[in-house]
Amino acid sequence: MATVTASTPALGSVRLNHLAALDVKGADAEKFLQGQTSAQVSLADGHFAPLTCFCTPKGRMLANAQLMRLGDEHFRLLLSVTLLDSLASHLKKFAAFYKTELVSLPDLIVVGSSDDAQSIADQFALSLPDQVGTHSNNDQACVLRYPGETPRWLLCFDHDTPASVKDDAVSRNAWQLEDIRSGLAWLTDAQQDHFLPQMLNWEALGGISFKKGCYTGQEVVARAHFRGQVKKRLMHISVETTSLPEVGASIVNGDDKSVGEVVASATTPQGDIELLAVMSTKVAEEMTPLFLAGTPATLLLLPYAIERVDPEQLAVSLNG
Repeated sequence: MATVTASTPALGSVRLNHLAALDVKGADAEKFLQGQTSAQVSLADGHFAPLTCFCTPKGRMLANAQLMRLGDEHFRLLLSVTLLDSLASHLKKFAAFYKTELVSLPDLIVVGSSDDAQSIADQFALSLPDQVGTHSNNDQACVLRYPGETPRWLLCFDHDTPASVKDDAVSRNAWQLEDIRSGLAWLTDAQQDHFLPQMLNWEALGGISFKKGCYTGQEVVARAHFRGQVKKRLMHISVETTSLPEVGASIVNGDDKSVGEVVASATTPQGDIELLAVMSTKVAEEMTPLFLAGTPATLLLLPYAIERVDPEQLAVSLNG
């Protein structure tokens, strides 16, 4: 596998229109979420924001998200805007049995920021968290430290976008490229109910608790993990082309047989593309030649090992 040597474009601050939020409020909010999501919900303590996902009974992902506790009875899920309505509709079928309320926030302003994150945070009297996966919040806004080689943060608020925040495709592409290089893929409606969480490396990112009790799809997810049945994984790939592929586009081998499908892609400053694709594990084991639309593709290293990371241990390390 190759390593990434290309430069990353300056991130600045940009409106992230591809993300939205679903708030879960009420006396039973934690109990309700505990039965639906892969996270150990109690770990969301107002500091640590665990990754999580929601699954069908067959263990396929309906959405993945980041979970923040904004108050004693107030949680926020950050996820793809394309899945906001469908996840809310799915959860409402179960929320009726709990003292809880689901509030969709499609118009919440979500900003990704790097070098001027502190100045934006200052406008909302927020301190920037310095550890990936941690957050701070107040009544006006919240800010979450995001992964990446370049320090970056995600800020959420409902009014008054700062003047320094851009709202253009080029800036969003730079943020997407940093997500890709971080090995972080957000599921969209194009591939909903399609992947096991492990196929997006979710347990390697601490997004699955194997120590909690039951949740929808838990039995299938756990069995696939403990029996070593996951034969597809999220991989990082570069292609010398200027054409961004569609989500779901096939990566093929030398025999023109599909060995994977594109999940997310972005252009680089050099004019080629990098992408994340769910691939057969044999690709990495056998160093199979790869092609996208006839163009050779190169398998790149991810910044993390494909092994289980328990969110319980992650929370201890972040709070230590």
